[in-house]
Amino acid sequence: MKKLKLISILSLLFVLNVASMCSDDDDTSTQVSNPTEITSTVTEGSWVVTLFKEDDVVQTSNYSGYSFTFDADGSLSATNGVTTQSGDWSTYTDSGYTKLDIMFTAIDGPFEEISEDWNVISKTATKIELKHVSGGDGSIDYLTLEKD
Repeated sequence: MKKLKLISILSLLFVLNVASMCSDDDDTSTQVSNPTEITSTVTEGSWVVTLFKEDDVVQTSNYSGYSFTFDADGSLSATNGVTTQSGDWSTYTDSGYTKLDIMFTAIDGPFEEISEDWNVISKTATKIELKHVSGGDGSIDYLTLEKD
């Protein structure tokens, strides 16, 4: 009887451990589920990158001095007063995730790196946190935009 209790307890601990390893708090607890909310927020004013982390390497400084503007017509620009990068953006829902799709026309350099379909993981009136999981190798990138 003691063996049966021990096996039951160990089985329960194993199941709880596996369940906790499979959960992804970023995607479930703070997910924004309405693309319209993102559209109305991002088109209000200009934004700066306060975090860009690719494969656990912080590369925020690549966007230092750039101000991002998301226009209602779907056009996007990033300017530092001397150089302007242009592109397009959109919001939509895919597989239950609200996405912010950013596509700069630059074919290399730092603006190519943030040209992705980002999952919106949190949003306030002044801050949007984004996450991208690579379809190729499963690496995870983070991008945070804050009101300029």
